[in-house]
Amino acid sequence: MITVNTHEAKTRLSALLAAVEQRGEVVTICRNGKPVAELHAPTASSASKRSLLTPDPRLRVTFAPGYDPTESASEDEWPEEAR
Repeated sequence: MITVNTHEAKTRLSALLAAVEQRGEVVTICRNGKPVAELHAPTASSASKRSLLTPDPRLRVTFAPGYDPTESASEDEWPEEAR
């Protein structure tokens, strides 16, 4: 088991993820000496539950009626210094 503080976890995240992935390590992240999170490889049951990601519908982009995001900008829409 590897125990790190939040600053070290942020600094060494790639190496910590590699330890979890390659060696099956469990990483405990502490704040002020108290454990707040744990990194470990997913189990078979949790991996199958998360295999299909679905987007959050609240984050869907909607455009104003009649707006075409692929339409070129007209001359008057460009800033004066960029013309």
